This record gives sequence, structure tokens and C-alpha cells, in this order.
Amino acid sequence: MSKPRKATVSVKGTDVTVLVLGEQDFISLTDIARHKEPDRSDHVIQNWIRNRNTIEFLGIWERLNNPQFKPLEFEGFRSRAGLNSFVLTPTQWIDATDAIGIISRPGRYGGTFAHKDIAFEFASWISVEFKLFLIKEFQRLKEDENSRLSLAWNLNRTLSKLNYHIHTDAIQTNLIPPEVTPAQAAMTYASEADILNVALFGHTAAEWRRANPDKKGNVRDYATVEQLLVLANIEGMNAELIHMGLSQGERLKRLNEIAIRQMQVLTAAPAVKQLKG
Repeated sequence: MSKPRKATVSVKGTDVTVLVLGEQDFISLTDIARHKEPDRSDHVIQNWIRNRNTIEFLGIWERLNNPQFKPLEFEGFRSRAGLNSFVLTPTQWIDATDAIGIISRPGRYGGTFAHKDIAFEFASWISVEFKLFLIKEFQRLKEDENSRLSLAWNLNRTLSKLNYHIHTDAIQTNLIPPEVTPAQAAMTYASEADILNVALFGHTAAEWRRANPDKKGNVRDYATVEQLLVLANIEGMNAELIHMGLSQGERLKRLNEIAIRQMQVLTAAPAVKQLKG
């Protein structure tokens, strides 16, 4: 799993932490609870989670999203909800039912986090007004994040295209002999483009099209930001390797090793610098 990314939104004077775990957004219930009781956030969360309506909501959410959820343990909690003696903490809920919608992080900078669906429900219990402002700020955060990712993707796509001119110039100078037909030249260009495709994506352009008949464009149009950055890098490297006179097989091996190494480095780091925890 990729490293969690963290961001903070300000909601009516309260800073609320958002964690991005994989493809899912988790929002700090601890921070939301501080809006109601700054010094007793754990107490607020426990009062909420022991509520019968809350337990039923959490049970439905887990059944929809978590195949490992334990329904018998859930029924035990539901049957006792509403009793004056009933006490429940997030950790007890997680441990007993294998719930994934709520997580508890220990330590000074930890706290209780919940999937955004659950966090919005908790915020509504705190204050309907607070919930609406939280949703608004959360949407603003995601729009800003998507805008930055889109900008980075387009920038790397442009770099890739610029490097491709260097790449094709090296092919023209070193691999295409004089007196060839335009069709023969195109075959050489396509072959060299597929060197890059195989080195980075593991298949040729034709293989990708056969595997994705319903998609428009080509494999590079569906590349991630990290893949496009590596593609821009290995295009320039391939041009230099061509000038050095290396064979196509030797170049493919070297470029593949470089692509693997660079992708490992890039995917091990947070994708969005601002969200770095």
C-alpha cells in the first residue's frame, strides 16, 4: 500500500485532518469532535458510536464495503445499544467486527479517523451546519488536488512529446539509411516507439490496442503521472544509447532496468507534495 497522504481543511475555525489511504479518504473524527468539546473529543466519539442508530449505520456501511465484516458480533452490539450500561469505543468496534470504515491511530498525532461517508454522518450528529461546511471544504480540497494532478499529468505529457522529437532525430540520424521509402521509415519509428512501450508498460502499442478494443487513443494516453515522467526520461536516454551504437536488444534491457528503478522511486514517494504527511 502506498504511503498515506495528509491534508488539513479549516471548517468554521476547526482544523480537520484528511488522510488519503490508497484510493480512500478518511477524515479525523477526533478533529470534528473538538468542534463540540475541545477537551473531551474521545468522550464525544464514544457517545456517538454507542448510539443504536449509529451502530445500525456502521453495520450497513460495513456490509456494503467489507466482505470480512463479522455480522454476529455486530448483532451483539446492536442488541445492547440503548442500555444505560452499554459502552463502546472505536477500538472495541474495530477489533470485534473487523471493521474497516473506522481506524484508530495511536500517538500524539493519532486519533480516530473514519471513511468520509461515516465522517459526514458523524459531523451531522455534531451539527448539520458543521457537516455542510465540512463537505464544502472537503470538495474544495479534492478539486484542488485533482487540478494539481491534471496539471502535472499534462506537463509530463508535454515533456514526453518534446523528448520524442529528440528521440526521432536520433533514429533519423543513426538508424534510417538513405533511400528508404516513407513507409519503411515509419516502420523504424514505430519499432523504436515500441522499445519504450515495452520497457515501461510491458507491451507494444498493438498489444495494448488488442487488449483494450473499447478505449480510444493509445497506451500513453492512459499513463499515470509517474509513468509519463519516466517515459520522458527514457526517451532522452534511448536517443543517447542510439548515438552510442547499442543494439536494440541492449537498449531495451537497459531502458527497462531504468524504468523499473525510477518507477520504484516515484511510487514510493507521495504523489502530491502538498499532502505530504
